[in-house]
Amino acid sequence: MRLRTRAGLGAVTTGLATVLLASTASAAPAPGAPGAGDPYYPYAGNGGYDVAHYDIRLTYQPATDELAGTTTILATTTQELASFDLDFGLRVSSIRVNNAPAAFRVTRPGELEVTPVRPLAKHQPITVVVTYADTPSKVVIDGYTAWKKTPDGALAVDEPQNAQWWYPSDDHPTDKATYDVSVEVPDDVAALSTGTLVRKTKQRAGWTRWNWRSTQPQNTYATTLEVGKFEVNQSATPDGKPFTTAYDPSAGESLAAAKASVERTPEIVGFLASQFGPYPFEAEGGVVSTGLTFALEAQTRPVYGTKFFVPGANTSVVAHENAHQWFGDSVSLGRWSDIWLNEGFASYAEYLWSEHQGEGTAAELAQYAYDSHPADAPFWQVLPGDPGVAAQFDDAVYDRGAMAVQALRTAVGDEAFFAILRGWVARHRGGDARISDFVALAEQVSGKPLRQLFQTWLFTAGKPATGPNGAVTLRGAAQPESYPSIERTHRLLAAGGSR
Repeated sequence: MRLRTRAGLGAVTTGLATVLLASTASAAPAPGAPGAGDPYYPYAGNGGYDVAHYDIRLTYQPATDELAGTTTILATTTQELASFDLDFGLRVSSIRVNNAPAAFRVTRPGELEVTPVRPLAKHQPITVVVTYADTPSKVVIDGYTAWKKTPDGALAVDEPQNAQWWYPSDDHPTDKATYDVSVEVPDDVAALSTGTLVRKTKQRAGWTRWNWRSTQPQNTYATTLEVGKFEVNQSATPDGKPFTTAYDPSAGESLAAAKASVERTPEIVGFLASQFGPYPFEAEGGVVSTGLTFALEAQTRPVYGTKFFVPGANTSVVAHENAHQWFGDSVSLGRWSDIWLNEGFASYAEYLWSEHQGEGTAAELAQYAYDSHPADAPFWQVLPGDPGVAAQFDDAVYDRGAMAVQALRTAVGDEAFFAILRGWVARHRGGDARISDFVALAEQVSGKPLRQLFQTWLFTAGKPATGPNGAVTLRGAAQPESYPSIERTHRLLAAGGSR
């Protein structure tokens, strides 16, 4: 956030006249920055305010792809503001700030500048109400749309952005908020989002309103909307949390395999909690759709494309996306260059799950992955610690990223390693952090100098001289049983351009 600087007091040297002439006025209110300062995505997020809550109330017609309604934003200013920006691409009819009509204009696709009737003071609570209607699938921002129209509905599911196609926001992981998402749709389709289903209501014939609530801090891309003719199942986890799953019936022959995977979510989450610490959210679940080619760690309810289940059940991807509930959702990245904090640990969670299932240990999987890529392969030129926008979801970010986690485990030993993971989540729960913060914590907990290890595995091009277990290539080592499934999962995640 950009803070306004105040003019200092004038020098008081002589008499009352000098005192009266001393300057105590502050600089004029300034516009909020149009971005959060992320080098990968300069216009992602905004400056000048912090959001506490989004109340999203919409009506969606699948037949025409028409989306209409209002979003109410509760926020607090962090500077005096003459104007501020919202990240949003749909057609707006009105905006009110603290109940007064505000002026607004589109400064670039996906960027909306709002000018209140009078400037806003620093630390002032504000209520912003945006009314809008549009056809999201026709909205293109930077040559791209994150809204995916399906035959019976639509999906607002993507990373690093999806909010701009269905609600106005401060669209960067460093500004989290709680959510109420209320979407009215025809009776024959479901409207799914994150958190807990509070209620379903009927206000007019032929339509049903689905009301979802997320009570824990949540970043924008982890907030999703899925509309379609899903089979929706509601139950409870063994520890009493709401457990909601939904399946696209058009998954066909993959449907049973998808259910055999996603319905095991509470078991998998329970195992991950034994590794990372208590599950951080109020609900669990999953959504499977034919409208995706990737999977995404929507908070409390990951979304999976059916391709992951074509060969059969795939609990690796379920472990991956639910590991993100700790690494990516509860503790979000501070900048998009820190993507290793998300994908490296979610990929390593697949290794841990494999070990738990007796299908190959984490050490075996990391070493086999290291051995599988020749030293001259382009794979080793991608830097997981700063891959660049074009390679942000390259398979090296997943595979080399997981090797880096195993290299840390080898260097510090199991006791310190798991203390680092649990300490990371406990320290930054509900917030965000950078790779440098993780390195500092790892050194603090282990008592060992680790910067060179991270430099080698995350920030240096080329194949490290020794593998993640401190060994050179193990020629002829047997392929771990789970390796093909994990590698296929990573290829699909990378090929989909999203997680």
